[in-house]
Amino acid sequence: QISAREHRLKMFTARKKIVKELVGGKEAPVDAFEESVAQAIFDLQVQTDMKADLQDLFITGAKEVEVSNSRKAIIIHVPFRLLKSFHRIQQRLIRELEKKFSGKHVCIVAQRRILPREGRSNRLQKQKRPFSRTLASVHDSTLDDLVYPTEIVGKRTRMRVDGSKVLKVVLDPKDQQNVEHKTDTFTTVYKKLTGRDAVFEFPVQAAE
Repeated sequence: QISAREHRLKMFTARKKIVKELVGGKEAPVDAFEESVAQAIFDLQVQTDMKADLQDLFITGAKEVEVSNSRKAIIIHVPFRLLKSFHRIQQRLIRELEKKFSGKHVCIVAQRRILPREGRSNRLQKQKRPFSRTLASVHDSTLDDLVYPTEIVGKRTRMRVDGSKVLKVVLDPKDQQNVEHKTDTFTTVYKKLTGRDAVFEFPVQAAE
């Protein structure tokens, strides 16, 4: 049983594991769920052999989404400049966080900013919009983040009968056993982040 003072100190220290974006010159508020994710990451830093890997890492946000009536998923946003560092430990980090959050699927996605297309209102901007800041590029990168370290081996857009579009994403079959149970989560999280429909599947193996 820890004292109230020790609890406050622990929460203050864990608070360093989340740095929100500035809004109007001030850091956006951190909600209780984000604090719980930051605390879980801090606990892994101090209680496991992941200290060296985690001590310089922090997140920018976290949210919970409902995948189905019986399952929820956690989206963790991290700074783009730290994404490679997260990737180095991502498989173990996700495994440990999913244990801490009762088996909820965890997805780690870089925080990216989409810049508007050049128009009358912003034509005088001195710099041309980088491709990496376009809507299409950010959505493609979000897909890659979502399924990492599994590779995407194919993508195609299909038209539904009602005229709406759905993106079919084909994943590397060598990882099928490890990630097949997460494809519904990928669909839900991609829709939440981009507003677009996608289904994730594996190549159909030809019968021998």
